[in-house]
Amino acid sequence: MTAKRTVAQVLDRDYLEIRARILDLAAMLDRLDMAAAEPREPPDRRLTDIRKALEALCLSEPGRAETVQRIFSLEYDPAWIDRFELAARRPR
Repeated sequence: MTAKRTVAQVLDRDYLEIRARILDLAAMLDRLDMAAAEPREPPDRRLTDIRKALEALCLSEPGRAETVQRIFSLEYDPAWIDRFELAARRPR
C-alpha cells in the first residue's frame, strides 16, 4: 500500500498541469459561448452533458472522475454486438 500524499505534495507535482487544463477548458467554453446558435436549433445533448460534467467537477468529494465518465457514457446495451454488426467477429 502506498502512503497518501498531502495536498501540498499533489499541488507541488500537478498544479501547473491542472492550471493549464483549466485555462484550456475556459478557452473552449468561451468559443462555445461566442458561437452563434441557429434560430430554431434544438438543445444539443453534448452541451447539456458538458454542463452536467462541470457541475460534477464543482462537488468537493471523491468520485468526480467516475461521475463525469458516467455522464459522457452510453447506458449499457446488451445487444451492442448485434447493433454494431460485430456478431461475425464474436469470439468463440
